[in-house]
Amino acid sequence: MADYSDSFIKSLIKKVKEYPRFSQEEIEKFCWMAVHEHKHGVLPSEYDIREIDENLYLQLLQEFKSNI
Repeated sequence: MADYSDSFIKSLIKKVKEYPRFSQEEIEKFCWMAVHEHKHGVLPSEYDIREIDENLYLQLLQEFKSNI
């Protein structure tokens, strides 16, 4: 599993919190959106099935949940 820098993860956490309609109840969705945007350069469309970096997603989600 790739390890991403703390500063990079913190920047993604900040991005997640700034998304319109951000909700703690949907943190998995918003983390997925941030990782998708990082990998593909755009937010996902409604039925976007492009792959994301799952390791980054899991690390971001874990870090986000530990800081709630």
